[in-house]
Amino acid sequence: MGNITKDEALYQEMCRVVGKVVLEMRDLGQEPKHIVIAGVLRTSLANQRIKRSELTTQAMETVIKSLAG
Repeated sequence: MGNITKDEALYQEMCRVVGKVVLEMRDLGQEPKHIVIAGVLRTSLANQRIKRSELTTQAMETVIKSLAG
């Protein structure tokens, strides 16, 4: 039973990434609108100095596509 499919793992990582951005934005007093969240993720992905897993990168790219249209 403990097997997580690739799609489930991606979805869980997407939720984690978005949740982290929303909470950080709230802490900074910003309203977490979908287009702003996509922009934050886009900016974060542009920073090549941060090491990310392939799953996290894929999740961030998928969230950007979903939110920015």
